[in-house]
Amino acid sequence: MSIPTGGGVNQRSQIKMTEDEVASFLAERRPMTMCTMNHDGTIHAVAMWYGFVDGTIAIETKAKSQKARNLARNPTMTCLFEDGDSYDQLRGVELVGTAEIVEDPDKIWELGVSVFDRYQGEYTEEMRPLVELMLNNRIIVKLNVDRTVSWDHRKLGLPPMG
Repeated sequence: MSIPTGGGVNQRSQIKMTEDEVASFLAERRPMTMCTMNHDGTIHAVAMWYGFVDGTIAIETKAKSQKARNLARNPTMTCLFEDGDSYDQLRGVELVGTAEIVEDPDKIWELGVSVFDRYQGEYTEEMRPLVELMLNNRIIVKLNVDRTVSWDHRKLGLPPMG
């Protein structure tokens, strides 16, 4: 099976998402792959749930986690969000930037509720003990984005594959 290449057409410009499309894609419920740099230069990649703080992608993690230790040493961070089961349906967004560690209890709570809403169901005050438990001994990491790369193969109008 051959993968269509577009015959010299600049597919990159054809499949790039608009800012609104990127925002809509990121607002959907999905995991992301978060990458940081280990002490030996290798990449540490982990699947993460994410939420939003101040309109920015953020995650919660244990203060002593590998990703937190990596970011304290080197704040460079890349996050990948993807969807699609066949080439003609592939969509994704890569965000590259710098991590900002946030320890403000109000911001941590804001993120906790955001993550709970996205992945567990609508937050209500009855859920407070669960969110408090989830956030125990946690910090949040906000991604200050320097570069966005996106793709949506559905824009190519290819026939369904597979």
